[in-house]
Amino acid sequence: MIDMHFRILYMMTMRWGNEATCLGGYNLNIRFDKVASKVVDLQPHIDGTIFEPLKDLDFFKFFYVSHDIDAIVWPNNADFSPDFLYEIGREVSDQGASADARNPRG
Repeated sequence: MIDMHFRILYMMTMRWGNEATCLGGYNLNIRFDKVASKVVDLQPHIDGTIFEPLKDLDFFKFFYVSHDIDAIVWPNNADFSPDFLYEIGREVSDQGASADARNPRG
């Protein structure tokens, strides 16, 4: 019974990345749960073997939203937990986000 309660509570607080836009540098504007938008600076978090290719800004920009796992993913299968991205992001209004700027690969 406790295990089921924990699973329901966990599922209620999980975040899902639905859309993403590259704002330049290592900054992404990510729309979570089709409700909240946050700007996330990933530069301080790009370390380790899987993230090494993301240091190249041309490669970094080549992300997509995987609707299978509701996360931002790069061609080398690097990804960050949507919960982590939500936690480190700073909230922004949708007024500044242009529909034309969204990554068309998603």
